[in-house]
Amino acid sequence: MKPNRKVYVVGGDITTFIGKNHPDFIWKRHPDFGTKENPTLEELTTKAILGACEKTGVKPEQIQRGYIGNFAGELFSNQGHMGAMAVRAHESLRGTPFIRVEGACASGALAVVGAIESLQAGLDIVMATGSEVQTTVSAREGAGYLARASHWETEREIDDFTFPAMFARRAKHYKEAYGATDADIAHVTVKAYSNGNKNPLAHMRTVEMTLENASTPGDRNPQFLKNEDLREHLKVSDCSQVSDGAAALILATEEGLKKIGKTPADCIEVTSYGVATSPLGDVDDFTFMGNTHKAATEAYADGELSAQDIQICEVHDCFAIAEVLMTEALGFAERGKGTDLVKSGATAIDGSIPVNTGGGLIAFGHPVGATGVKQTLEIFRQMKGQCGDYQVPNKPQIGLSANMGGDDRTSVVITYKNLG
Repeated sequence: MKPNRKVYVVGGDITTFIGKNHPDFIWKRHPDFGTKENPTLEELTTKAILGACEKTGVKPEQIQRGYIGNFAGELFSNQGHMGAMAVRAHESLRGTPFIRVEGACASGALAVVGAIESLQAGLDIVMATGSEVQTTVSAREGAGYLARASHWETEREIDDFTFPAMFARRAKHYKEAYGATDADIAHVTVKAYSNGNKNPLAHMRTVEMTLENASTPGDRNPQFLKNEDLREHLKVSDCSQVSDGAAALILATEEGLKKIGKTPADCIEVTSYGVATSPLGDVDDFTFMGNTHKAATEAYADGELSAQDIQICEVHDCFAIAEVLMTEALGFAERGKGTDLVKSGATAIDGSIPVNTGGGLIAFGHPVGATGVKQTLEIFRQMKGQCGDYQVPNKPQIGLSANMGGDDRTSVVITYKNLG
């Protein structure tokens, strides 16, 4: 889709993403265990909403509608009805329509799309936020919760860790089809951690990763799947993080910018977006993300863009193989050449097409509902030179984000233009 009314990203806020291995995360070996607790889902959501208002100068009473992306609040936090929870963030939000949207790991980007389409319908200032807490249960139990994003009846039993197994299956097929190795794919992981080490908000900002460690299974990097056919194709280092966190942003029309005292030069513009949904449990090619490709094809066509125009990109690297497949689906590399792209340095911070400069889901972290919102904000922050130690050297003018839910079953691709 190409917006009929111009849509501007005004800015927003991202909380620190935390979980195991983050120095501020309280767990049984932390010195504050028993005396402090980790932030709740409501606390993180509130912090992001108020932070977005503070950083943009938008007053809560100026927000005409809000969308909140969340996948599994009922399971991890015993909290549904997320819109009504979000408006608890500030007295002036009471009565403002806030609507929860869910599309598994694409929930955040769907919240952004909801905000965009509300602006097309006549509103002028809308918030998109996303949040998730996932550290309240064991990894195994949490994997069962996240498996609700698969086709439960036919896919849950592939492994106790359903989604890691699904992407191990993709890695297996990809390696067999194109001759890629674990070491080839591991370059994605090393890049992610290197970028995350430069990002003060990243879950894994204090954890270093070498190519040898990322390539080699062992006690510190186990192959943990029970499925014997898939076990050798996935290690812990290939996985995104089980994170808690939230993000919120403000979008506005030209009339909205006047109301909040902003100009287009202060913002970035949403130039197009594509959304595609394919049936659960019906992947026809494990070596290609066809659903993401459909969403990207729509976004490119409506934005009058091609893959070669993109100068900064956020993609959904829920597993290392996913970034490889994403870059191919988006047209940055030919099929079977995604590992060559990352090995060449093209996707590094100083490369020709920087991808996931803040660490992506692998190192920045992956609080499911927040990810798609965070991606848009990362494009905004890069275009406005706000990324500090992981700022790209050249001011990008055209950007793209690609957020995916499930095994490439719901995909949202958004393109952006820098106006300042």
